[in-house]
Amino acid sequence: MNCPHAAAHSGSGSGAGGPAALPEPLAIDPLVRDLAGETAQLCAAPPLTRIELLGAPAWTVTRHAEARQLLTDARLVKDIGAWRLWQTGAVTAEWPLIGMVNPGRSMFTVDGAEHRRLRAKTAQAITPRRLDALRPVVERVTAELLDALESAAAAGDGVVDLKEVFAQPLPMRVVCALMGVAESEIPRQMRLWKAFFSMLTPQDERLAVMAELDRVFTDMVRQKTAAPADDLTSALILADEGGEPLTEEEVVGNLKSMIAAGHETTITLLLTTVRGLLTHPGQLDLVRAGTVTWETAIEEALRHDPPVTHLLMRFATEDIEIAGTVIEKGEGVVISYRAIGRDAGHHGADADAFDVARPTPIRHMTFGHGPHICPGAALSRLEAAVALPALFARFPGLRAAVPAGEIRNLPVLTQNDLESFPVRLA
Repeated sequence: MNCPHAAAHSGSGSGAGGPAALPEPLAIDPLVRDLAGETAQLCAAPPLTRIELLGAPAWTVTRHAEARQLLTDARLVKDIGAWRLWQTGAVTAEWPLIGMVNPGRSMFTVDGAEHRRLRAKTAQAITPRRLDALRPVVERVTAELLDALESAAAAGDGVVDLKEVFAQPLPMRVVCALMGVAESEIPRQMRLWKAFFSMLTPQDERLAVMAELDRVFTDMVRQKTAAPADDLTSALILADEGGEPLTEEEVVGNLKSMIAAGHETTITLLLTTVRGLLTHPGQLDLVRAGTVTWETAIEEALRHDPPVTHLLMRFATEDIEIAGTVIEKGEGVVISYRAIGRDAGHHGADADAFDVARPTPIRHMTFGHGPHICPGAALSRLEAAVALPALFARFPGLRAAVPAGEIRNLPVLTQNDLESFPVRLA
């Protein structure tokens, strides 16, 4: 499933003899029934490839170098108003993926000076001091969930779902602690975000979920405005250095986007790192012996089996030529991080292999690149660096209860979201 560089094809508007005939777009399966096969197709495709997302045509970038170039190109923007399909009404609010593309105003959906303003306020709020203060929280929650794993295994036949009992609640509890969300609200947050991401959620229900999330976070922001505390929400409200303070809508948008990105990616990072190590016991031995660090193993999992499969979406404000292809003004561009992570031109001929002892540095872009690089990357890495060593230290005999090939993905088009991960602790 390596991604060797294929010959580039020309999009409309390229070529001296007029527009070239475009190949049939690759339909991205919203139910994620064959992620390995889809990745293989993208890896074998050109660096810029035509795809279809639930009836909406777009481009996707599948190579490291081209992705790095596009992610820093100011002509690609997050503003849905630049999308031709949105301008013409071919895509409306009823499109099932609209919540991923147009989730509301936040640092994730604006560009240029406005993006710098919103992101700077968040940087003021997510300080190294605040992250350092979270480490004991991560350690405490990890210890509590390890106890829960042991209890769940003892209460049954020895098999426990690592996702349900450990990997899923850990990042949600941590990010809620960061934001000042009450513990009693965590079950509702988990329910709402699960419905938001699933492609099985009817669109009218998804729109209702989005409206409920707006209400929940708006209420919380108003409460924190009236009575600030030592948490990220209050820090965003109070951040006023370097320009205008954030509006209520902007604080709500930033919080929603951060909790959506922060907890989902960390769930997958925990599970795919465990899966990679359990299916490669020799590499797990290297980590346990200290020959390879946990941090290195985590970075290899991020490259090889990244949490985000496809990042939706950026839009061309003018024609952009790259890799012999023209992305026309108004067209959408998806970043296919899974294919990018297996680009043999960048990672070597064995890019398809999970190898924590790679002789070359692991240089991936799983958390993005350029101005929109993920602001929660440090928190996700912190959670994994605390939770994974503790898991394997507590349960040195940990092993998968089913073959790796039987672990299926949930129908989440954008995320590498595992349905479950049954394990035995001893």
